[in-house]
Amino acid sequence: MEILILSKSVSKYLAYDLAPLEKNGNENPFIYFTGDIVKDSDSLVPRIMDVENQVFQDDRLKHANLLENLTNKLYKNCERLERSHSNGKDFVRLLRKEVKKFKKLQRHWMMTL
Repeated sequence: MEILILSKSVSKYLAYDLAPLEKNGNENPFIYFTGDIVKDSDSLVPRIMDVENQVFQDDRLKHANLLENLTNKLYKNCERLERSHSNGKDFVRLLRKEVKKFKKLQRHWMMTL
């Protein structure tokens, strides 16, 4: 839940910073990653619940792998946003560090499935 709250805050800040058009009239391609981090963060809790609600271990592992892919995608989008030309890169680093901590916890949790 904290990752979701943090990603929403980062997204709002970066969206305002990345919204103006570039000098050539195109929109900043990094603006789409701001929405992706919110969407992916919002999907974390339902994915965790999917894993926990599975009866069979094979199904749990399959859903756990989907959760791991989602976490990796969130981490990659944070890295991409850090490469943007924005004043909010420090906030994105903070989010990326939290996702990294979550990934560690996730690995330990997956060992218990």
